[in-house]
Amino acid sequence: MEGLPDVTSFATKLKNTLIQYHNIEDDKWQVAKKTKDVTVWRKPSEEFNGYLYKAQGVIDDIVNSVIDHIRPGPCRLDWDSLMTSLDILEHLEENCCVMRYTTAGQLWNIISPREFIDFSYTVDYKEGLLSCGVSLDWSEKRPEFVRGYNHPCGWFCVPLKDNPNQSLLTGYIQTDLRGMIPQSAVDTAMASTLANFYGDLRKAL
Repeated sequence: MEGLPDVTSFATKLKNTLIQYHNIEDDKWQVAKKTKDVTVWRKPSEEFNGYLYKAQGVIDDIVNSVIDHIRPGPCRLDWDSLMTSLDILEHLEENCCVMRYTTAGQLWNIISPREFIDFSYTVDYKEGLLSCGVSLDWSEKRPEFVRGYNHPCGWFCVPLKDNPNQSLLTGYIQTDLRGMIPQSAVDTAMASTLANFYGDLRKAL
């Protein structure tokens, strides 16, 4: 597989990076957007000169159902309004794959459509699941898309303590959209995209 020596150690390192993000103290985050159902925070990323975003909200469904909608697969395209295509390029060992997906233009096309090639991994986490990913340097490019890059990102989904039929979904996203875009446009788009993601997901479930 292109540029990925040992899948198991790569997946473990990715998972550990996400758990580190999940343990960052609350006072390190600043609120970027708040709606009645979801809060989005941000802090400077240590991976690139943008932000690491954190989003959190309660979803009215069980963990497995929520993660099945988020992980790579046909289900995701049905409801995620930002995604325009999703192909699984390679199935690796259990719960790992390489996927290519494309996103729609945003902010009246100030941000043109993007393409990403990501390694994706889904694993048990506490009483729930973690679905995480990171972009790969994949040589094959399509000229009609700008190739974006996802630094380590992922979604933790755990049952609510007092109601296991509801899930607490917490996401960490740090996307380098690349291309010539003002950083302020990226920041506006990211916070709104994350809030909309929860709305789209709730409708789908």
